[in-house]
Amino acid sequence: MPRTRCYRGGVLTDQDFPIDEVSEHLAEESAVVWVDLCAPDLDDLQRVADELGLHELAVEDAAQGRQRPKYDRYAGHDFLSAYSVQLDVDSGRLVTAEISAFVTKTALITVRRDESFSIDALVKRWDDEADLTKFGVGALLHGLLDFLVDGHFDAVESLDDQIEQLEDLLFDDRPHDHTVQRRSFELRKSLVQLRRVVLPMREVVNTLMRRDTGLVPDQLMPYYQDVYDHVLRATEWTESLRDLVNTILETNLTIQGNRLNIITKKVTSWAAIIAVPTAITGFYGQNLPYPGFAHHSGFVTSSVLILVLSGALYVTFKRKDWL
Repeated sequence: MPRTRCYRGGVLTDQDFPIDEVSEHLAEESAVVWVDLCAPDLDDLQRVADELGLHELAVEDAAQGRQRPKYDRYAGHDFLSAYSVQLDVDSGRLVTAEISAFVTKTALITVRRDESFSIDALVKRWDDEADLTKFGVGALLHGLLDFLVDGHFDAVESLDDQIEQLEDLLFDDRPHDHTVQRRSFELRKSLVQLRRVVLPMREVVNTLMRRDTGLVPDQLMPYYQDVYDHVLRATEWTESLRDLVNTILETNLTIQGNRLNIITKKVTSWAAIIAVPTAITGFYGQNLPYPGFAHHSGFVTSSVLILVLSGALYVTFKRKDWL
């Protein structure tokens, strides 16, 4: 069922009325209407388009979905496309929910692809900022953008926490190479996806703040400026995290190389020590007479040589930190 609301003079006066009555509510002075459509078919969108005179290209974009975040201007109305995001901490996957909006001077029509976008949280944001609704559609649009950008900021913060955990695993005493590599790849992919969502929002908010749109009165300009500041911070944070993930991957490869060098050094040192008794016993195992052949002194001599030379190699390698 579509959700509808009507504000008059900034006060909520009616809600959950049929879409066919939108024009009647808009005919009243100082009325602002909000309509929400969840997974609508083309007929439902066409009804709203006929009711408000929406452009066919904007209706097509809302019906097809998968648009890049943008703010397009048409004669008589504007069209917004944006995404809410949420990080799945267990898998490291970024869950996105697309929302489109038709914006007129007196109406805001939101179109969602499915229930993954929390419309109840958005309505609560509007109710918490009820003192701003007197400024019309600009206030509702500000609440929507502020809600989306706060979600972007929360996702970036969660990604930052996950990357800090990766850094702890990186220098743990026990190797976690597979976990670090897999988790780094998942977070890097989520950061690339988040960048595609966050970066275009600068242009969206900047377009709305221009005077020629006529949607943002001077009283709301500081609020939009605050949203724009959050967009910039989220964008810069996302870029820095991408660089940090790349650094973690490079550092992990460096640590693996250093660990391999240490292992190779230790194996080589033990092989050199083991080669001593092998060489001595091989020499004394010759089938010909030699000093101490078939006598107890020969066994003592070989044993002493093995112990002394092996011990000398062990002490030498230990001093050189090869063992």
